Amino acid sequence: MAKKTKKSKTNRNPNKITLQIQGMHCASCVKVTSRALKKVPGVIDATVNYATEKANVAFNPKSTNKQNIIPKLINAIENKGYEAIQINENQNAKNTQKKIKQLQKRELNKLKFKLLIGIILATPALILGMFFMNNPIPFQNYILWALATPVQFYVGAQFYKGAWAALKNKTSNMDTLIAMGTSAAYFYSAIIVLIQGNHAHQYFETSAVLITLVVLGKYLEAIAKGKTSQAITKLMELAPKTATVIRSIKNKKTNKIQKIELKIPIDEVKLGDIILVKPGQKIPVDGTIIQGRSNIDESMVTGESIPVSKTKGDKVLSATINKTGSFQFKVTKVGKDTTLNKIIKLIEDAQTSKAPIQRYADKISSYFVPAVILISLITFTTWFSIIKAEVGFSIIAAVAVLVIACPCALGLATPTAIMVGTGKGANNGILIKGGEALETAHKIKFIIFDKTGTITKGKPELTDIISLDSRSKKQQLLQIAASIEKTSEHPLAEAIVNKAKQQKITLKPTKDFKAIVGKGIQASINRTKYILGTENLLKSNKIKLTKEQMESKTKLENQGKTAMLLAQIKPKPRALAIIAVADEIKQDSKQAIQILKKMKIVPFMITGDNQQTAIAIAKKAGIPKQNVFAEVMPEDKAKHVKSLQNKIKKSKLTHKHKVAMVGDGINDAPALAQADIGIAMASGTDVAMETGQIVLMNNSLTNVPKAIKLSKQTMTKIRQNMFWALAYNSAGIPIAAGLLYPLTGWLLSPMIAGGAMALSSVSVITNSLLLKMKKL
Repeated sequence: MAKKTKKSKTNRNPNKITLQIQGMHCASCVKVTSRALKKVPGVIDATVNYATEKANVAFNPKSTNKQNIIPKLINAIENKGYEAIQINENQNAKNTQKKIKQLQKRELNKLKFKLLIGIILATPALILGMFFMNNPIPFQNYILWALATPVQFYVGAQFYKGAWAALKNKTSNMDTLIAMGTSAAYFYSAIIVLIQGNHAHQYFETSAVLITLVVLGKYLEAIAKGKTSQAITKLMELAPKTATVIRSIKNKKTNKIQKIELKIPIDEVKLGDIILVKPGQKIPVDGTIIQGRSNIDESMVTGESIPVSKTKGDKVLSATINKTGSFQFKVTKVGKDTTLNKIIKLIEDAQTSKAPIQRYADKISSYFVPAVILISLITFTTWFSIIKAEVGFSIIAAVAVLVIACPCALGLATPTAIMVGTGKGANNGILIKGGEALETAHKIKFIIFDKTGTITKGKPELTDIISLDSRSKKQQLLQIAASIEKTSEHPLAEAIVNKAKQQKITLKPTKDFKAIVGKGIQASINRTKYILGTENLLKSNKIKLTKEQMESKTKLENQGKTAMLLAQIKPKPRALAIIAVADEIKQDSKQAIQILKKMKIVPFMITGDNQQTAIAIAKKAGIPKQNVFAEVMPEDKAKHVKSLQNKIKKSKLTHKHKVAMVGDGINDAPALAQADIGIAMASGTDVAMETGQIVLMNNSLTNVPKAIKLSKQTMTKIRQNMFWALAYNSAGIPIAAGLLYPLTGWLLSPMIAGGAMALSSVSVITNSLLLKMKKL
C-alpha cells in the first residue's frame, strides 16, 4: 500500500512534463515513443497514451531541469518520425486545449489532403485494374504505374517513415506491416511491367487502393478519437470569456475615489478582485461572496441539478450559472487554480494514465507484429515454393495477411473506453483520477464510510424540544436557549441559534454569560438566570429530573442525538426543557447503502463518536451494528481499512476483491491512501481533490454506486473491444493466408483486408462511444 501512496504523490509532482505527440498510428507507435522518451538522460518514467496522443514524462530534478530536458524529449520524438510539443501546465486549461486542438486540426487536414489525393489517383487505377483487366487500353500498365507511384510514396510516406523509425528502434509496428505489404505489391508490379510490358499481370491498383483505404481509416479514426474527448471540450466551452470587475479609481475633477464597473477578459482577472455577477450570467472564476445572495446552478461542476442557495461568506465556482439575484464576490482562484480547470486537468491526467489491463494489450501488440510478419513469409513460401502458385498470387496472399493483422483496434481498445468513461463520470459529478481507479472500482467488496460529513450532513441541527414545564411553550423555550447560546462558539450552540433564525424568533439581550467547561453555559435574561448543558450541571445547581424526564432524555440519546437540559436557577430552580441536537444523515445516504447491498457490497461505518451514537446513526443509514467502528481516532482509521484487507487475504474471498474508503478527504487522508480505492467527498476543499482516487463533486453518496457501475460498464467495453480486435485478427489471418482457398475458393484480397482493418478501428471507437448511452 505504500506503493500506492507514493503513486498518488507522483501525480502531484511538479517534476513532470506533458507532451502532445502527433503522427502515432497504432499501439506499437506507443512502444516506440515511450521507449525513446525513457532513453533521454534524467527521465524516471514515461507513459504514452495512443488515444489522447499525450505523453506524461517524470524526470529527476537532481540530474536535469525542465529547460534542459524539454528540447531533448522533443528531439527524441522527432527522431522517431513523430511531432511533439510541450503542454505548459502554467497556462490555463483553455489555452492548453486550444493548442492541442490546433495540432489535431493540422494533423486532420494533412490526412484529409492525402486522402483526397489518394482517392483522385486510386479510383481510376481501380477502374482500369478491375474492368479493363482482360481488354487493356494502350499503355494501361504504365498509366497504372504513374497513378500508383504518387500514392505509394507521397500518400503512403507516413508508413515508410514510421517503419524506418521502428526499425531504428529495433521494433516493428503497423507502419511496418503496411509498408512491407504495399511495397511488395508495388515493386513486384514495377519489375514485372518492366520485363513484360503492357500485358503483364500487375497489382498497382492493389497497393494504391490499399494505402488510400488505410489513410481513410486513419482519417475516420482521428474524427472518432476527437469525439471520445468531448467531455473536456464541453467543459472548456463552459468557461466565460469576460468578467465584470469593480475597480476603485480616482476622479480627477473631485479628487475622490469612486467605484466603476469594467468588463475585462477572463485572463486579466487577478486575485483579490471584486467581481459583479448579475442574474443569468456565468461566474468567471472561484471566489467568496461578500455582498448579496442568489441561487446558483452548479450542475456543470457537481452534476446536481437543483440550484444551491448562496449568501455572504459562501464559495462560488467558475463556470456555474447565477440564476436569481445579483451579488459581488472576491476572487480567490484564477487560471489553472480554478475548480473548473482543476477538474479538466484531473480528467486529462486520467485519460493519459494507463490502466493495468492496457499492459496486456501492449504486450500482445509487441509480439503480434513480428508474428504476423513471420506468418506472412510462411504464407508466401507455402504458396510459391510448396503449392507452386504464381508469384503474384503468393505475394497478394502474403500482403493480405500483413494488412488484415494490423493491431490498430487493439491499441484503441482500452484508452478510448477510459476516455469515454472518465468523461461520462465528470458529467455526473464523479471525477475518476486514472485508468487504474476506473479498472479497480468494480472489484470493491467492502466499503467503509466515515460518519461526519459523509453519511451525515456534517452540521448539527436542532431536532427536538421537549417541554418539562407546563407553563412554557416550545417557541419560548427556543427563544431562551438561543438567546443565552448566541455568544457561544460551540457547534451545538450554532444549531440552536440557527433554528431560532429559521423560525424568525427575536433573540433577547443577555448578561453575565459564563461558559462552564465540560458542563455547559449560564446567562441571565432580565432578572432570570438560566443554565443549559449536562445533567451534572443541573445537579450542581440542585435540580433533579424525574424518572419520566430521564427516560425521555435516554430515548433521544438512543437515537444518536445529543440531549441538553435547559433550566432556570433564579429566582426559583426548575427544569424547563430537553433540547436535542443531532448531525442528521443525508437524505440519500440510506438509498445509497441499500443500492450497494443489492450489488453485494458490504458497508461499514467508522467514527470518533461513542458506540451508542454511532450505532443509532448506522441503524438509520441501514448499516448493521456489527459493521460499526466507533470511538476511532483519525490516525487509527487506516488500521481498520488494513484489517479488512487482511480479512480478504486470509478468507476464501478472491484476491481480486478490494476495500474502499469514503471520507471527506481531510482527517480521513491516511485511510483514503491505505484503501485500494479512496473515494473523497469534495466538500469544497482542495484537500479532497488531492486525496481520493475518485472525487464526488456533489457530495451525494448515491454517486458511490454510480462510480462502481461506471467502472463495471467501462471494463465490459474494454473486454468487448479487446475480444473483437483479437477475434477479428485471429479469424482474418487464416482466410487472408488462403487456408480456405482450396476448399471454397475464398481468398481475401488486400483491398478488402485494408477496408476491414480500417473499419475495425472505427468499430472499436464506436463501441466505446456507446458507453455514453448507458445509465448509471
